[in-house]
Amino acid sequence: MSAVVRPFRPEETEQVVALWRACGLTRPWNDPRRDIERKLAVQPELFLVAEADGAVVGTAMAGYDGHRGWVYYVAVLPELQSRGVGTRLMAEVESRLLAMGCPKVNVQIRGGNEAVAAFYARLGFAPDSATGLGKRLVVDG
Repeated sequence: MSAVVRPFRPEETEQVVALWRACGLTRPWNDPRRDIERKLAVQPELFLVAEADGAVVGTAMAGYDGHRGWVYYVAVLPELQSRGVGTRLMAEVESRLLAMGCPKVNVQIRGGNEAVAAFYARLGFAPDSATGLGKRLVVDG
């Protein structure tokens, strides 16, 4: 699969939301369009898409807080998974974070998602001995 990895363009919002839905990444308490708007206000160069044949087929949204990087919304169209698109997206994210001086990158995986855990393991990620906690400050829904 020949996909080009590049920064997201606002006119691709609906394609990206459809991709995230197809990959099961959306949740009722997170408005994906608002998540996109928020990302475009902070480090928009770290919101990447994979494009093939003029269509968005993958995404990765990252951020760097000066201590470590985080990656979210890594998605590839289900019918194109296991063809290297996700690997290329993650390689570009890591390259951009490293260029910013980022020493470590973290991802969070929802419980029970063994296929995604295996993908990240192949990329060199390993479990940290830490527990992720969250608190909503803004409720989208």
